[in-house]
Amino acid sequence: MASGDPETEASSAIQAELVRLDQITRRLRRECPWDREQDERTIVPHTLEEAYELADAAHRRDDAKLLDELGDVLFQVHFLALLLEERGAGDLAAVARNTTQKLIRRHPHVFGEVEAQDAAQVLRNWDAIKQTEAGREPGVFGEVPDNLPAPLYARKVQRRAASSGFDFLDVDGSLQALREELEELSAAGTAEQRFQELGDLLFAAVNVARKLKVDPELALRSSADRFRGRVQAGVDLAASAGQNWNDLAPEQQLAYYAQARLGEITP
Repeated sequence: MASGDPETEASSAIQAELVRLDQITRRLRRECPWDREQDERTIVPHTLEEAYELADAAHRRDDAKLLDELGDVLFQVHFLALLLEERGAGDLAAVARNTTQKLIRRHPHVFGEVEAQDAAQVLRNWDAIKQTEAGREPGVFGEVPDNLPAPLYARKVQRRAASSGFDFLDVDGSLQALREELEELSAAGTAEQRFQELGDLLFAAVNVARKLKVDPELALRSSADRFRGRVQAGVDLAASAGQNWNDLAPEQQLAYYAQARLGEITP
């Protein structure tokens, strides 16, 4: 017997599992004391935590972890949509419908007659379309959340400015600005000047990341993880030599750190 259309079969399987997840979410809301007490303000911190865990899994290219974390985020979406449904403000179907309409509207090069030759043009079209949508906060920086982590907030502000045409033409301009900010930080003479110039330097570094299409949050986290691993390796090397890391002079610690770096396996 010939098998059916693979895309249709996949769609049917997805629908069945989503229905099952929806049933479980509703039962938890009814029968679990913890879930009954939650509202959107108490749930969102968990949503953010799950989103960061998802980002980490994606960055590590860990497919098994990515599958698991996607499920956690999907449950968060179901739960928050259920809270909307309970107060008559919408439901999961409305969430999906709104997203579908938005995707169609913002991709006229796929669903309409507009042409887009590259990803940059897609983004420019996307930003222009957003400005025409009803209910949007006006202005270049309308609807930029204030509570984003600082690197992501900086990138969002930069992207909004760039969508208005205020931007470096290429990465070389942003790299030059970064070098200039480093010089200004070096020349800063007071605590207040150092505070301001350090902020400018970090902001310029985020701009370089944006121009290079690198996520500054993930890049910084990856760097911190590498540093942590190297220091821990140095601690272990010192211990194998019968030395306590905390008792070592800075130059001795640095020597073990350098040894740890040399011992790294490069891809």
